[in-house]
Amino acid sequence: MKLKIDIYNLRNSKGQIVVLVYNKDGTIPDKSFSKYYRKKIVKIDDKTAYVEFDNLPAGKYAVNFFHDENANGKLDKGFFIPKEGFGLSRFESVNLFNRPNFKKASIIVQQDTLIRIKTIYL
Repeated sequence: MKLKIDIYNLRNSKGQIVVLVYNKDGTIPDKSFSKYYRKKIVKIDDKTAYVEFDNLPAGKYAVNFFHDENANGKLDKGFFIPKEGFGLSRFESVNLFNRPNFKKASIIVQQDTLIRIKTIYL
C-alpha cells in the first residue's frame, strides 16, 4: 500500500522537507528523530511538498516532518522552541494542552491513502 502525504502552509520554498513515518506506540514525540520506521527527504515546490511511501503493510502509522530550511539535516531550535516549521498527522497546532503522541497522530492505512498535513511554525 501507498501512503501519500501532501504538506502545505510552508512559509517559503527554501531547503528541504524531512518526512518520517512511525509504526509503534511510544515513538512520538521523537526529539532526536531516530525512532522512525521510514524516512524520506523531499524538495519543496512553490511552498508545498509531496511524498509517497510505497509497500507499507496494512497498519497504524503516524507521520512527522520538519521544514529543514537550511538543509542541515536537523530541526533548528532557539530556547527549546523550533525555529523551523514542523507538522504531524492529525495535528493543526501544538501547545501545552495539545502535545503530540503516537495515539493522537496515528492513522489507519488499509489501502492507498492520501493525507494532508499543515506546517506549524511557533
